[in-house]
Amino acid sequence: MQGSQATITILMADDDEDDGVLVREALAESQLPIDLHIVNNGEELLDYLHNRGLYTDQSQAPRPGLILLDLNMPKKSGWEVLQDIKTDPKLRSIPVIVLSSSDDQQDIHHSYDLGANSFITKPVSFIALVEIIKNIGKYWFEIVQLPL
Repeated sequence: MQGSQATITILMADDDEDDGVLVREALAESQLPIDLHIVNNGEELLDYLHNRGLYTDQSQAPRPGLILLDLNMPKKSGWEVLQDIKTDPKLRSIPVIVLSSSDDQQDIHHSYDLGANSFITKPVSFIALVEIIKNIGKYWFEIVQLPL
């Protein structure tokens, strides 16, 4: 965003529908100009990023400026997807924030070893989630310079 009000696409991968609803509501509360797209598993996330399957229309599946990634997903785990993203020259520049219910140090270390840009443990309260989403938006879209 860097001072502008351009809409940023966030792609969230999480198999828990309630988490997606909460993040969508937190984004609405934060009043950030963000277009949230949600996929339910790791394979769907990669299809979205590569514009395959249900996501061939790039206007319906724009390249995300940021990915929120759950670790425990069906079909392809968050770690497998993270490794795929960070080893793909076309995708590795997209920041990936692991947003997980885990606070296990092994999960944290493994995520960073695979190239995660941040690791955030999901908060239990909606108010805390809104605050985290505001901070994510401020940091990733107002402070840092992202590649276009």
